[in-house]
Amino acid sequence: MRLRSRLHQLDKRLFKAVAEAHLPGLERVLPPLSRAADNALLWAGVAGAFALSGRRSLRRAATRGLLAVSLASPLVNLAGKQAFNRKRPLADTLPMGRLLKTPLSTSFPSGHSASAAAFATAVALEAPLAVAVPVAVVAGAVCFSRVYTGVHYPGDVLAGAAIGIATGLVTRRIWPEANEAGRARASSTAPAVALDPLGEGVVAVTHDEAVRRELSAALGKAEVLDVETGDLETAMREAAGRAKVLAAAGGDGTVNCAAQEALGKGTPLLVVPAGTLNHFAGALGVGSVEEAVEAYRSGNLVAVDVGEVAGRVFVNNASLGLYPELVDRREARQRRIGKWPALLWALGEVLGKDASPFEVSVDGVPYRAWLLFVGNCRYDSRGAAPTTRQRLEDGVLDIRLLTAARTLPRLRAFGSVITGRLGISRHYRQWQADTVRVSSPSGTIRLARDGETFSAEGEVVFTKHPRALHVFQPS
Repeated sequence: MRLRSRLHQLDKRLFKAVAEAHLPGLERVLPPLSRAADNALLWAGVAGAFALSGRRSLRRAATRGLLAVSLASPLVNLAGKQAFNRKRPLADTLPMGRLLKTPLSTSFPSGHSASAAAFATAVALEAPLAVAVPVAVVAGAVCFSRVYTGVHYPGDVLAGAAIGIATGLVTRRIWPEANEAGRARASSTAPAVALDPLGEGVVAVTHDEAVRRELSAALGKAEVLDVETGDLETAMREAAGRAKVLAAAGGDGTVNCAAQEALGKGTPLLVVPAGTLNHFAGALGVGSVEEAVEAYRSGNLVAVDVGEVAGRVFVNNASLGLYPELVDRREARQRRIGKWPALLWALGEVLGKDASPFEVSVDGVPYRAWLLFVGNCRYDSRGAAPTTRQRLEDGVLDIRLLTAARTLPRLRAFGSVITGRLGISRHYRQWQADTVRVSSPSGTIRLARDGETFSAEGEVVFTKHPRALHVFQPS
């Protein structure tokens, strides 16, 4: 208690020093900056700009940054502020131009600082210094603004920033850095067709104009189609019908659509990473359009496993519970407010007080669960949200089930989704099989596969097609 009192007195003295400081011009900058960071909207805007830049490193930085914020924000606001019921500082000595409206929540730790530090740390893991340094400066300014405008003690800010830095680093356990992921092993096979170095017989489908131009320049004889997202399935089906090699330029959802058609027609698939999330391309070791073209010209064709559920294939994973709900809620709002703000809004709802587990039967055993994850091949690391694999042709499904206790707190459930730890391992199960049967008392099951959601009626069966899909991998 004595140490706590001394720290509080030190905090008050530091706060007073900031209150009495005269820093010309900052009254016009810091209060608006602090307001812009409300509800992480500042970082959502920065992430949106990164995503639109067309640069792979910035798209990855945007994704990792929002992932870090989504971890830090509930950790601070749902756990930290509940555990430490600290009152806000009395800001009577601050000039009126610097004051912000005092929030109703408790003071320790600072949520704004946690989000700022989390986003900046995550960006630093992916982006070049020319981008990471300005983001870090803005994040530091947001942290300082919380003291300068009278809504936090310095200790609140330091604690929030420490949590933010830690969660930014934790994202590496969930989603490896670009140079860490490596590529998964697959079985080599002979090319099914004669390959023309200039791409004759290749039909590529994309909805990214910059990628279309790059592919057309590299493979002059290839047919490169630029389609709208809504027409993707039809365009992919028509392309696969006449292609000697089907190329899918996009994220995991685009690759999934192409895999469905390529598998049905026995057509080799060329994966070109051009989306926000490119997990399958990363597992193949393809990190850019240039590397995809090199993989095609090398003729190194490999056979990989494909999962299937309710007649639809998946190359990464399929799931029930929290993740499909998150995707549905994001898609319901993203046309109005943009993808990244919609994702943050959806995360808040999914992790909020209205979240509830679902009833499900897995191989005949009933459960109340938060999440069922079914991976195509064995995934690395413990936890219900793994991302990396060592092999793409091991013949098994990797099944992870997060069950619910009657009073399991929402935040602890979310932590278990990320790590499979936090002291509730008895609610986490993991095993491998080649088939798993799932049903719901409601008769309808909402699933996500490679990031796309759909509904299925009755019992659904997750199965494997071992080494059924031929894809190009760098030699």
